[in-house]
Amino acid sequence: MIILGIDPAFRVSGFGVIELTRFTPRYIASGSIKVGHLSEGERLVKLHESMQSLIEQFLPASVAIESPFIYKNPQTAIKLGMARGVVMLSAASRALPIAEYSPTQIKSSIVGKGHANKSQVQYMVSQLLGLSEPPSEDAADALACALTHAKIAAFIHKVQR
Repeated sequence: MIILGIDPAFRVSGFGVIELTRFTPRYIASGSIKVGHLSEGERLVKLHESMQSLIEQFLPASVAIESPFIYKNPQTAIKLGMARGVVMLSAASRALPIAEYSPTQIKSSIVGKGHANKSQVQYMVSQLLGLSEPPSEDAADALACALTHAKIAAFIHKVQR
């Protein structure tokens, strides 16, 4: 099962693709979708096009998205909501199941504590996937989201058996 993890943002969204084979995750790809230099409308179009391209290239069975945490700045929350909406629409338009996980759930699943910092997430993602060097922060967050979904999917599969 291929899982596409997304850490949505209005300027730089991270993505991570893993494959869950026999309950062992395998790294496929990761990176960032950088749209900060574009106008607001162009950012959303570019994010949608990038999502469609990722879905076409990797053919994921599901998409795991980091859900938002509380922002003090309402404008930031609105912009993040727009980016999340584009990501969710991109997945839903392809009839892909969407799973959402909070930053605390993801950090607890990957690092073992819900308030881990970015470097701890990067380190554990690289260890879990056997990467020679840590991915960027955005890519690490997206891979961590995909890994969280993989853990939960494996657990559900075991319970159902």
